[in-house]
Amino acid sequence: MNGYFDHGATTPLRPEVITEMQRILTEVFGNPSSIHGYGRQAAMELELARDVISHSLGVKSHEIIFTSGGTEGDNTAIIGVAEAHRQQGRHLITTAIEHPAVLETMHYLETRGFEVTYLPVDEKGQLQVSDLAQALRPDTTLVSIMYANNETGNLLPISEIGQLLKDHPAVFHTDAVQAYGKVAIAPKELGIDLLSVSAHKINGPKGVGFLYKSDQTMLPALLHGGEQEEKRRAGTENLPGICGMAKAVSYLTPAVQEENWATYDHFGKLLTNRLTEAGVKWALNGDFEHKLPQTLNLHFPGVSNDLLLMKLDLLGMAISTGSACTAGNVEPSHVLEAMHGEKSQVTKESIRISFGYGNTEEAVLELADNLVKLVLDVQN
Repeated sequence: MNGYFDHGATTPLRPEVITEMQRILTEVFGNPSSIHGYGRQAAMELELARDVISHSLGVKSHEIIFTSGGTEGDNTAIIGVAEAHRQQGRHLITTAIEHPAVLETMHYLETRGFEVTYLPVDEKGQLQVSDLAQALRPDTTLVSIMYANNETGNLLPISEIGQLLKDHPAVFHTDAVQAYGKVAIAPKELGIDLLSVSAHKINGPKGVGFLYKSDQTMLPALLHGGEQEEKRRAGTENLPGICGMAKAVSYLTPAVQEENWATYDHFGKLLTNRLTEAGVKWALNGDFEHKLPQTLNLHFPGVSNDLLLMKLDLLGMAISTGSACTAGNVEPSHVLEAMHGEKSQVTKESIRISFGYGNTEEAVLELADNLVKLVLDVQN
């Protein structure tokens, strides 16, 4: 695990999460919708998990809808709002640097007669709120902008966007998959109507997540069948996954988030200082002042990112060249293209390093030393 630096793609399970899931799998096998004792016990565990998660956001328990992860949450929010407000308007706004779960959903809605504005970002990958203000129209019904970018770690101006939308009827959705558990998020204070989260980014299990939906937001169900989740998401709940997710959330207290921030900031400085001291030519892709310290997107001029990934993999170290959901493609990062242009060499010479649970200072220095050797072999 010490050589794993791709926590932006997925994270290892905490031992406590595994223990909790084993308990549910062996002791609480009832269906939460059943009215007998086994079902009631399962329903109680389900609601306890919902309470833990709602408390982490300062929202009402019933405003949490359990899903299969970030992609379902994004799809449910975006398609649901768009279709529910079709008569009021068919204009949607997002950014050019969103996760594919948002971008591909927007592309789908364009085939359904909706118009989508994709806001640009600057060379630091940052969104200008003034661009959003100019793009807003009377027929804009949804604004979907990620909380933190999965490739650069940039924190987008969510608070300012929420303030802007207070005077506009558009629904505000944010994909918070990369930000949740790393920064304090208070949807009601920020003016967020819908918020998507995935458990496997916070040392929880894969295949489970949740969608926060404010009481004021109209959102039809995309899945139809039973009456689970107050008729908002049909299907028997994944109780072991949900309880595992809640256990992971329980460890992400404000104090822990603050401690993690300091630790990963230290890791980043250790690594980049070692690169600089060794004479490596490098640059940061992102906004130094407004980003998560967990994620470093580094450009090494003249060095193929595929080559670095392969050679580090042979050394037992895992990094990435972008989002795991697009890593199987040969296409360059759409995020870096939005920042530097489609033909920029930066897209072929940049890697993403993402710190997380299990990483140590010793392992970070080992990664830095390996990078120094591999990069200087090419740059010299």
